[in-house]
Amino acid sequence: MQPLETIYVDDSTVGCDGGGGALGHPMVYLSLEKKGAVDCPYCGRRYIQTEDGKRHAGHGH
Repeated sequence: MQPLETIYVDDSTVGCDGGGGALGHPMVYLSLEKKGAVDCPYCGRRYIQTEDGKRHAGHGH
């Protein structure tokens, strides 16, 4: 199944609430540290960590 939406982020952790206010889902925090990408279990959004974000994650920034 293809992800609903792909979002590129610099951080190693993201919060997803599905967007859309009351039409969203409960806020979940997802870690990208191991694979550099993660899919939200509620809405299917795919978050991918940028190369710049990966470089900074290893340096404690």
